[in-house]
Amino acid sequence: MSTCTPRSRRKRAAALLLGAVASLASCGGEDANSGTDRATITVYSGRSEALVGDLIEQFTKDTGIEVEFRGGDSGELAAQLITEGDASPADVFFSQDGGALGAMSKAGLLSKLDSSVVSAVPEQFRAADDTWVGTSGRSRVILYNSALVSDPPTGIDGVLEDRWRGEIGFAPSNASFQSFVTGLRVLRGEHAAKEWLERFAALEPKAYENNVAVRDAVDAGDIQLGLVNHYYLYEKIAEVGAAKVVAKNQFLRGNDPGGLINVAGVGILKSSDNPEGAARFVDFLLSRKSQEYFATTTFEYPLVTGIDAAPDIPPLTELDPPKVDLAQLDSIEATQELLAEVGLLQR
Repeated sequence: MSTCTPRSRRKRAAALLLGAVASLASCGGEDANSGTDRATITVYSGRSEALVGDLIEQFTKDTGIEVEFRGGDSGELAAQLITEGDASPADVFFSQDGGALGAMSKAGLLSKLDSSVVSAVPEQFRAADDTWVGTSGRSRVILYNSALVSDPPTGIDGVLEDRWRGEIGFAPSNASFQSFVTGLRVLRGEHAAKEWLERFAALEPKAYENNVAVRDAVDAGDIQLGLVNHYYLYEKIAEVGAAKVVAKNQFLRGNDPGGLINVAGVGILKSSDNPEGAARFVDFLLSRKSQEYFATTTFEYPLVTGIDAAPDIPPLTELDPPKVDLAQLDSIEATQELLAEVGLLQR
């Protein structure tokens, strides 16, 4: 991936106009048939480079467009982009979370995407005004140790039973857990959400740094249950083989808030100085090649109609998630304040 700075990008754009071959050689590839192929796009990404780096390298290989990658927490990047406004060097926001995209759209910073492109994704996984589109999906699950638990909870209220005291793991600072709590606030209201969190906190759940640590603790039998995303189990199975993994996913149906399906997604900044290159990045993320990458490499749900999830993962059509407008998950700050108030998050 390119490490050209915003200043070098502007210099290179000027050099392209002047036909300066030396500048082209130092900052990226060239395609005589396409001006966008001789450019760079800057991507602010809530998705880690370790997770999507190979995919981005493939985009550059396929298009000749280099990517300046700036990683970080999706919510923090959205706040930074809102602060930067029209002065932002970003062309694309590649978010781990639908709520962060909703905040960007609400701030009026995202361009409308080509409807013929985003229509390949079901309506519930894209913005109503086409300012962002989901690229892959993930379901919240209750992970359980099958050697210790024969009857795992079938809903989040079942997690509150006293038998799970000290036996539940969660990652309070993780964006997906906070999105679940935000969804709970949207679905049940502030008072009911706070009551659930207070009862959860009273069970003395064990806080971990991330979902991987929660998964490994459940699989090792250190705890019996974990609140995570579905794909962490399949990553473990891919690493060590199914025979060595005792953890299992409990998918929550019946519109249970604990079965929230959230998305990673993408939007183009209105202030982008390379909207054509940014649009090609969106197209690439929705291509069959990328959707199959999400299915078979990250074990997420591909969102483009007609592309299946990896084997052994329940199809999206078999799940019965709560009906939430993902753009409504943008009040993460209020969620963090609530988690701190009930003692589940240090700020």
